[in-house]
Amino acid sequence: MKKFILSFLFLALLVSCTYAQDKKVAVVTFYVAKQIEVPGYAPGSIGTAMAKLADDPKFDMGPLLKNFHDQFFESYAASFPFRILPEEEVTRNEAYKDFAPENAGFNDILNGNSYLAAKGYKVILPLKGGANEKKLLALFDQCDGIMKVYLNFDMEAKSFGNLSLVKINAHANIVIFNKNGDKIFSLKKDAMSKKSGARVAGIPFMTPEKILPLCESAADELMLALQQDLPKMAKKADRKL
Repeated sequence: MKKFILSFLFLALLVSCTYAQDKKVAVVTFYVAKQIEVPGYAPGSIGTAMAKLADDPKFDMGPLLKNFHDQFFESYAASFPFRILPEEEVTRNEAYKDFAPENAGFNDILNGNSYLAAKGYKVILPLKGGANEKKLLALFDQCDGIMKVYLNFDMEAKSFGNLSLVKINAHANIVIFNKNGDKIFSLKKDAMSKKSGARVAGIPFMTPEKILPLCESAADELMLALQQDLPKMAKKADRKL
């Protein structure tokens, strides 16, 4: 009897794992927000400086985004208890290419340099209402859900004795919606740059040469953290698919 129960439990587990692996999710957006948030500073000159920084061609987050993108698909994707639809089935899909996201008045921002998408992807912002998600679910109705992945950064002031420094925090956002358009999984993983930048009179230097290395350092730390923590965090990602 005991052997029968153990055999039954093993079979049930095997069926459950096989079913989970048969589920598919399409990654429908993959991007980085280039405009760094600066909490704790009065709006005005800082906000203007950050907007100019995002527009500066020297502030090139392309390599950083590509590195994160490659790491995601080559390593992190295997942590999820379902299959990720091959990228080319999304980015080469004609209906996806023609898809015009509803962006709630953010078109001017999207047409600028505040956001950078990985090759072939569209920037689909995390807006309320879920209209974009429902349309994308209809486009990829062969899947059990869709996933949105994006990076953003903010600046944090640090004081060490008489030293006044800034560091950059990197945030990875991974959100999954099921076929009904319900958000069933939301992960935000954070990491701080090892490198620091200087402040003069309480104002950080806002040049690509000063800020980009901090962003790259924060992204490197973030990828290490995800490599370690994502397998455990992703286990529940398919519960409501």
